[in-house]
Amino acid sequence: MLWDLIAWLPRWFIVGALAGLGVAVVIAGLFYVGTRLFPDRPSPGPRRTGTDRKRREIRYYLEAIGERFAEDTEIGDRVVEFYLPERDVAITFDVKTYFTVGDTETYAILVEHEMPGVHLGARLPFEVPDFEFGVEAENGEAETIRAAYAVLGLPTDAEASEVRRAYREQVKHVHPDRGGDRETFNRVREAYETATDHASAQAASATS
Repeated sequence: MLWDLIAWLPRWFIVGALAGLGVAVVIAGLFYVGTRLFPDRPSPGPRRTGTDRKRREIRYYLEAIGERFAEDTEIGDRVVEFYLPERDVAITFDVKTYFTVGDTETYAILVEHEMPGVHLGARLPFEVPDFEFGVEAENGEAETIRAAYAVLGLPTDAEASEVRRAYREQVKHVHPDRGGDRETFNRVREAYETATDHASAQAASATS
C-alpha cells in the first residue's frame, strides 16, 4: 500500500523530497566532521557579570581610600562579600544577608546592583577621604590618578577603551537626568578625564 501511495505522488514531489533528504544528510555529515576537526575551544575565563563589576568597583574604591578589607568573609552563618576588620563593617549584595548581619554587632551595608562603587563612601559609618581631581593630592599626581581609576572601578593599568566603558556604565546611574546627583556626576566625569589622560599617555609611551 505504501508503494501504491508513493506511485500516486507526482514525480517532481518525489524528486524534491529525495533531493532535500540528500542535502540534509550532507549538511549533517559536514557538521559532524567539523565538530571533530575543530572542537569548541574552552572559554579563557569566567564571563564577567554585574556582580563581578560591582566587586571590582568596591575593591578599587576601598584600596583608594586605604581601607583594609577581606572578601567572602563569614559573619555568623552568612558570608559577606567584603568585611572591614578594623571597623567591624560588613558589605553585602544580598538582602537576606544584610538583615541577618544587621541583627549582630557588625555594621552592615547593603550595596544594590545599580549602585556605583563610589557611592559606598556615603554609606560607610566613618569619615572617608574626598577625591580631589585636577590638583595634586597629598602624595602627588600618582594618588590623584589612583583615585580617579578607583571611582571608575578600574585598575590603574586599564586601557582607554576600558575607561570609556566604565564611564558610560557609571553615567547610567549618576547622571542628574537619570536620578543621580550633580556632585557625584561631576566626580565621575572628572575621574574619567583624569583616567583618560593617563591611559592615553601610557599608550603613547608604549608605542614610542
